[in-house]
Amino acid sequence: MEAALDLLAEGSTLEALSIEAIAARAGVGKATIYRRWSGKEALLLDALRRLKGVPPRPAGRSVRDDLVLLVGAVGQHTDPRARKIMPCLVPEVSRSSAHRQAYEAIIEPRRQAMREVLRRAVDGGELRADLDIEVAMALLTAPMLAQRMLHWHTELDERILPERIVDAVLDGLRAR
Repeated sequence: MEAALDLLAEGSTLEALSIEAIAARAGVGKATIYRRWSGKEALLLDALRRLKGVPPRPAGRSVRDDLVLLVGAVGQHTDPRARKIMPCLVPEVSRSSAHRQAYEAIIEPRRQAMREVLRRAVDGGELRADLDIEVAMALLTAPMLAQRMLHWHTELDERILPERIVDAVLDGLRAR
């Protein structure tokens, strides 16, 4: 997995990456890889899951705090290779339904956690009863993702940006 991530960070595309190249970088034979993974896609899925890491777990005490935690995790990675790999996946994911499904499987636990927080807030009367959960998730995550991937606004402090995004969005989503 480390060899695959290294190759992706160095500029290999998902399509161009081969088991042969991964095995050579890892210093193992192809058979070693095939004993653990059925093919390149399975290996890459595990490698990208590792790169994304474990999704944060909301504490469940405060909708705002839970959303700040989840929004703060959007596009944030501790592995420096992620900054090079993740933006390059966007064209790959948009060209291939198999790649899109694989990436969706990686991010779905994070999306599900945010859905649960928003549903809890709707059920508790904190957010509007007619709230479109999927649109609310897009409103919360897209600005953070754009900022981290594109670095549009260099004057924005990414340490407090999740709070600013959540507070701005919650103003429009709150029950009146």
